[in-house]
Amino acid sequence: MSGHSKWANIKNKKAKTDAAKGKVFTKIGKEIAVAAKAGPDPNLNSKLADVIAKAKAANMPNDNIARAIKKAAGDGNSVNYETLVYEGYGVGGSAVIVKTLTDNKNRTVGDVRHLFDKYGGSLGNTGSVSYMFEQKGVIVAERTLDLDEDTMMEIALEAGADDVITDEDSYTIYTAPGDFSAVRKFLENKGITFLEADIEMVPNDYITLEEKQLETFMKMIDMLDDNDDVQAIYHNVNLPEEDEEE
Repeated sequence: MSGHSKWANIKNKKAKTDAAKGKVFTKIGKEIAVAAKAGPDPNLNSKLADVIAKAKAANMPNDNIARAIKKAAGDGNSVNYETLVYEGYGVGGSAVIVKTLTDNKNRTVGDVRHLFDKYGGSLGNTGSVSYMFEQKGVIVAERTLDLDEDTMMEIALEAGADDVITDEDSYTIYTAPGDFSAVRKFLENKGITFLEADIEMVPNDYITLEEKQLETFMKMIDMLDDNDDVQAIYHNVNLPEEDEEE
């Protein structure tokens, strides 16, 4: 399995409908609002610049991005969100990490625990599954005739990336978390457009579930993804080809 196909295994399904895109934009907008509290200028606030890059990779309109920044900068009474990360096991011993932004910790942990329990999993303590993952900066760029493999490798290494994985129609550039902003900015300045750009939890190994287990697992992931407090979900399950392509 190619590097990007593996990467696709631990990403949420890409939004295909307007409603799904709206939910994605809302979640990224929340991240922008949180990051913008440290300063509304992305040239001076690298975290905000990183989230804006993520928003653009998700095709979030510039107007939405500007509104989220303006709201955070001008609203002294805006909601204070807390980043909370939950770890646990899904069906079949699958490892799952759920990243949330919440204004109500009790509500969020209750919702997340309920979904793990409902679909045959169990919420664990901090560190229960994260040791199976490695935090990495991940940038996915489209593979085009103008951007061949040798050129991409040369640019990425010059930027300070750790590795480049070539797939049939894309490149996945991996960085150390601390190098992500600099590498992302370097690639942007080279005119490279991102399909994805974020710091993620990448599993060291993958497992394959039986058909019934996979069906149950995907129901849990979809329900978690529908939760407004959930920002990202990472897991170590190999997904079938049709899910990888979504």
